[in-house]
Amino acid sequence: MGPVPAHPVPALPPLSAIEAGAAVVRLPLTVRFRGVTEREALLVRGPAGWGEFAPFPEYDDGEASRWLASALEAAWEGFPTPVRTSVPVNATVPAVAPDRVRDVLAAFGPVSAVKVKVAEAGQSLADDIGRVAAVREVLPEAALRVDANAGWSVPEAVEALGQLEPYGLEYAEQPVPGINGLAEVRALLAARGTPVRIAADEAVRKAEDPLRVARARAADLIVVKAAPLGGVRRALGIVRKAGLPAVVSSALDTSVGLAAGVALAAALPSLPYACGLGTGALLAHDVVAEPLVPVRGALSAERLAQRAMADPELVQRWAAPEERREWWLERLRRCHAVLAAAETGQRDACH
Repeated sequence: MGPVPAHPVPALPPLSAIEAGAAVVRLPLTVRFRGVTEREALLVRGPAGWGEFAPFPEYDDGEASRWLASALEAAWEGFPTPVRTSVPVNATVPAVAPDRVRDVLAAFGPVSAVKVKVAEAGQSLADDIGRVAAVREVLPEAALRVDANAGWSVPEAVEALGQLEPYGLEYAEQPVPGINGLAEVRALLAARGTPVRIAADEAVRKAEDPLRVARARAADLIVVKAAPLGGVRRALGIVRKAGLPAVVSSALDTSVGLAAGVALAAALPSLPYACGLGTGALLAHDVVAEPLVPVRGALSAERLAQRAMADPELVQRWAAPEERREWWLERLRRCHAVLAAAETGQRDACH
């Protein structure tokens, strides 16, 4: 079981209160993403609003419990005070064929930056180059970043980024697994004169010590997600301590979950890059009346709690089958137990 962060809400709400306001939904996607065509999420309602618990199925309870902590922060405590009212976002292009790129981008509207998925299992570097080239053709002036989700080896990453760099890459997100791998890729690119910045994603949110990336000088910037890091306030603390520029990203969330990401981006003291929070455009349907999708390349950070209120009719329309509801509720119970044990340990340590 993975490590559990400090719990971000003043006190862990009782399981009965969480279950009383819980709903499980299954939403269709507009395009295959992360190998799925539907996205499931458990929504919780508390005194401060709604939160989303939607760790991917393969995550163990230790890792998934951080997502629950984030959902409870949103629903029971709310979000910190923002320092900006608008958050610039990038479009996201999944590992589609080049001839589908234009249609995918059209769903996002005008954007200044695009993240392109690369290193997809079963695809080749030629596929990646074709996809990036298609994006560059559609948006000649956009900032391009690629995301390999740790899918390359070190030699593959150096070769791939060398061939992709002429398209004008802003940065490469998690090209290889682990902090040591990132540091090696970064050093090799510098030695070859390949000017591609390295961004750490999984190496931050999946690490026992998220700050190791900064200490190892393994990245030029970090990608942070509110849910995997245990909530907005904990993510803000990690960015502050890391001392590196940050990009806020989402995890294919509904608008309820996206609200936490927007709140995080809106609360950061500095936001030098467009954020990966436009993934609501990949959902064919949502659970709120007015989904959090980009308008002219940005998301409004105003009235987030109100705008992330799940619509009962939409929740009912997209309710997951009963067996999936039970699966999610059982996962909720296990992760609540993990958080309860951590809370008890913290309390004992203070006495």
